[in-house]
Amino acid sequence: MKKQKLLAGLLALTMALALAACGGEEPAEEEPAAGVAVQVKTVTADTISTENKVSGQVSADNESVILLATAAKCTAVYAQAGDQVQAGDKLCTLDLGSTLSSYNAARISYQAAVQSYQDQKGILDKQVSMAEDNVANTKALFDIGAASQLEVDQAELNYQNAVAGRNSALSQLEAGMQNAKSGVEQLDTALENVDPSGNVLAPQSGTLVTMNATEGSYISNSMPLVVIDGAEQMKVTASVSETLVPKLSAGDTATVYVSAADQTFTATIRSVERAANMQTKLYNVVLTVPADVDGLLNGMFADVTFHTDVSENTIVVPTEAILTSNDVQYVYVVESDTAKYVEVTTGLTGSGVTEVTSGLTEGQQLVVVGQAYLADGDPVRVVSGEE
Repeated sequence: MKKQKLLAGLLALTMALALAACGGEEPAEEEPAAGVAVQVKTVTADTISTENKVSGQVSADNESVILLATAAKCTAVYAQAGDQVQAGDKLCTLDLGSTLSSYNAARISYQAAVQSYQDQKGILDKQVSMAEDNVANTKALFDIGAASQLEVDQAELNYQNAVAGRNSALSQLEAGMQNAKSGVEQLDTALENVDPSGNVLAPQSGTLVTMNATEGSYISNSMPLVVIDGAEQMKVTASVSETLVPKLSAGDTATVYVSAADQTFTATIRSVERAANMQTKLYNVVLTVPADVDGLLNGMFADVTFHTDVSENTIVVPTEAILTSNDVQYVYVVESDTAKYVEVTTGLTGSGVTEVTSGLTEGQQLVVVGQAYLADGDPVRVVSGEE
């Protein structure tokens, strides 16, 4: 009896374990959604331009530089770098006694050369005029038989010699006069912005950014003595290649980014040089900085982007959406949850975007993410889109 009860208990336990093991069914695995996951963007028309990026530099719009072309001793200093100065202010005093004496001597020499040229020209012109009259008189005598042909020829030869002598003498006198003038102009440059007492005067109002003079020291003629930045207004100067310069004109705009000041702004082209720098073979372009741009300092570097070859009301798509194979450019668009292969022709390129001149029309759903995994006719699943 006990043995039967034990067998029944074991049987019941076995059934209970079996029921526990089969008490629930495992959940069926979800089948993945059909199609390649992609992101799309609606094709639209927009404006695009070619972007040409070059380097530039910020500087004061009306910077003045005083470079003394002669060595001199500084006897007094009245202003330091960082000071605000007004036009005509005394900045320092220089001992220019010998230079001023040379300047006065050069002016006297030039004035004497000019006077000598004028006096000699009057005498020589009179001699030529007399020789010309003699030719006319001799010819008149020849016409009435009172002079020979030899006398006419001699008169004409004398006239030609007088003209040649006048021209030669005047050329020599003019050369001497020009040499004297050059000496005066060089000293004029050396003494520009310096009054007769040796005081260096500020040519404009602004910030004194450089002062290379100390009392009792000698001024070097190899570096600027004074640099003054005009009040507030700044400019950017950029250098461009010969291929870009014909596309730029005064009044055009450019985007400028100055990283040191963390400033991005639109500047207007003021001037475009038509002669290249002899060393760099590049052309300078000067842009005016808007008055409301703050934080720019003289000497800061700038990234300048010129926008050229503008195309308006054209199809513009993200550059990354365009694929290339064997020199053929193509994209994928989505139609009825299916990828469609479309060959395209491109035009201008901008910052991350490209113009499509044929192959696409407005309103189509362009694949912008996942296109590299597609083939024509593949089923697709749009996971996000962008209008």
